[in-house]
Amino acid sequence: MEQQVPGTNILRSLQMVPGVNYSSTDALGIDTWGANLYVRGFFMDQLGVTLDGIPLNDQSYSNLNGVNVADAAIPDDIARESVSQGAGAVQLPSNTNLGGTLQFWTRDPTDKMGGKITQGFGSYKMEHSYFRFDSGILNPSGTKFFVAYDRNYEEKYSSPSPDFQQGVDAKLIQPLGQRGTMTAFFNWSNAQAWNYPDLSLDILQNVGWRTRAFYPNYAGAYAAAQWNWICDTGSSPAASCTGGAGTINPTTGQPFALRGPNQVPNGWQNTAEGAGVAYYDGGQQSIDYVGGLNFDITLNERLRWLSTLYGHSDTQYTTYGDPFMGSTTGAPLSEQVWQPRQERYGFTTALDYTLARHHINAGFWYENNNQAEAQYWYNEPVLGQGLPLETIGPYDTYGPAFAQAYGFQWSTNTFQAHVMDTWRLMPTLTLEYGFKSLLQTTSGGAYYGNADVYGTADLPNGSMTSANGFLPHVNLDWHPRPQHDLYVDIAENMRPFTVAPTGGATSPWAVTGQSIFKGLQHSLSPERDWTFLLGYRYTSPYLIVATDGYYTYISHRLLSASVGSLNNPLTSVVDTRVATMYGADISATLTPVRGLTIYNSFSYNHFTWGAHTLIQDGNGNYDDIYGNVMDGYPKFMYKAMASYTFHGFTAHIDANYLSKRYFSILNDTWIPSYWLVNGGVRYQFGNFRFFKNVTADFNIYNLNNTKYVAMMGENGFPVTGDYQSFERGSVRELFGTISTEF
Repeated sequence: MEQQVPGTNILRSLQMVPGVNYSSTDALGIDTWGANLYVRGFFMDQLGVTLDGIPLNDQSYSNLNGVNVADAAIPDDIARESVSQGAGAVQLPSNTNLGGTLQFWTRDPTDKMGGKITQGFGSYKMEHSYFRFDSGILNPSGTKFFVAYDRNYEEKYSSPSPDFQQGVDAKLIQPLGQRGTMTAFFNWSNAQAWNYPDLSLDILQNVGWRTRAFYPNYAGAYAAAQWNWICDTGSSPAASCTGGAGTINPTTGQPFALRGPNQVPNGWQNTAEGAGVAYYDGGQQSIDYVGGLNFDITLNERLRWLSTLYGHSDTQYTTYGDPFMGSTTGAPLSEQVWQPRQERYGFTTALDYTLARHHINAGFWYENNNQAEAQYWYNEPVLGQGLPLETIGPYDTYGPAFAQAYGFQWSTNTFQAHVMDTWRLMPTLTLEYGFKSLLQTTSGGAYYGNADVYGTADLPNGSMTSANGFLPHVNLDWHPRPQHDLYVDIAENMRPFTVAPTGGATSPWAVTGQSIFKGLQHSLSPERDWTFLLGYRYTSPYLIVATDGYYTYISHRLLSASVGSLNNPLTSVVDTRVATMYGADISATLTPVRGLTIYNSFSYNHFTWGAHTLIQDGNGNYDDIYGNVMDGYPKFMYKAMASYTFHGFTAHIDANYLSKRYFSILNDTWIPSYWLVNGGVRYQFGNFRFFKNVTADFNIYNLNNTKYVAMMGENGFPVTGDYQSFERGSVRELFGTISTEF
């Protein structure tokens, strides 16, 4: 955590953990559309995640079931993090966990009044500002709090469009006499990001790595939209053409207001995407509020009560400057806007009881989530008759939305109960065993569907229930000798059905008709995974070695295949019935001399579809996925890091290697392997008068300036061949930071 640039998405700090793959299009990880995280083959929407005990659930972009940790707490305020060694304990509240858990804890206010100021600068006009004030202990009861603010700004390496994020954290601790503590936490976050264009293998070959959106060149986007309507005949069109007078706008039935040339940048005409290679703009704005109250009360010397009350509100706007839908103003393009929203409220409560060599924990979690999403088109102006809309809004400058694709609304209730016992069989042998019961019901769906878009107005609406009364977990930890640790972890998990609108993520409600949905209501089962893990750890002052092997049996994983365009995606949802995954991790940390640390790790993962399952591709053919390897995740990963500290000076360098990643479900296309190297130095100057622990950092991201693909599958993975659904990773960037406490 200390080695990454202040203000960076905290998920990036996990990238050196064996079996973890984190990558992003921007070095700070602000643009969550272009960021992904895998842990031992499980994607970021298949992990259980908490912050100070608050369930964050799904970490993926623009989801309707949680919040990315980067939007729930200021990274500088996170004090520690933990990755489960197995599939996760039963007491962690989550309706997304299949293969592991991530836990984050914010720092506590200090006992003495003070604070911290951090200011950073970097490539592409990057700025990071952070301020924190600690009240210190205010009264005899021990009340104390902190409040913090941060601001991040960076522009694209390919265009001046920015990423901007700001947030406020506040935390208060109030002792309740001698036996308890109440902790209150609040976060407000506002993230505004212009996305990098989605790429395909076709685009890389014909246009290149530096493909960029038009913003702020509205004339160029206008010309490309006119080219789409006038020149793109589907038979090897030229990059420009003349004519087109009287071309009819399907939105109004009137001629387009043509202005200037009809053209796209050279090379675009040779791609399958045409004018959709990149848009005028695309991005998102999200506004999140997260709050919670934690109670930790000792009822007697054996019994302890722990409870958390929490709430989360999320409002998002995600957009494309759409060249395939004309505006009612006569402009040949419009702004396509998705509007997801969710409000989650819930609580967890548990009792801890100690009896002899047993530590028993029993508890309950409840959450209600009201979710909604709608998708609209808003007018863009005729060229020269006003400023174009921006991806972060406002969108109604030229009138209200002139068309709507769909409107969805759901209500989801989640119930989870657990019982577990940690039994110390011997001083060197501990057995943890228990189970959880999970029930989730979701009702709702489409209240509006546009037949002109989907061919039917009868989009999915109805209820789905996921339930399992016995999901066991067993963990055995044995220390046969000092410095040696053997552990076994066995767990079964279930992930309830998720919600998404038509054409969205892998969800029963994402299909394009009510009749299909009704069939899925009776045929689909929620995904369940059994994970078996065996590990060994050796710890000494000079050497730490850890290794594990794991096997996962996967039942009923849903698979979606993406066809159509980015503006009108079509998703099929298939129950794959059976899949298997096995792998191993090994790491070694060597400290040969004081101040020098050398770390190496190697990870292997092999995932295959284990049943003969047919899935339809974009050509109407049905293909069998049996025996194919999971896309998006590498088979091999190697990580290396060296750091040296001498007095106040620290230097570090780290390297990541990823083997090739399959892109298509049938494994006939893939993304090549790559090396990524980062480095940095830090110097701690000490104290100067009122300033304490003055520190300066200098970091370089992507030291070798590797051209590589970061996010894959943000629009889904193709069944076969190519699709516009991956993004380039960040280029070389330099960052400098100075911080001080007071």
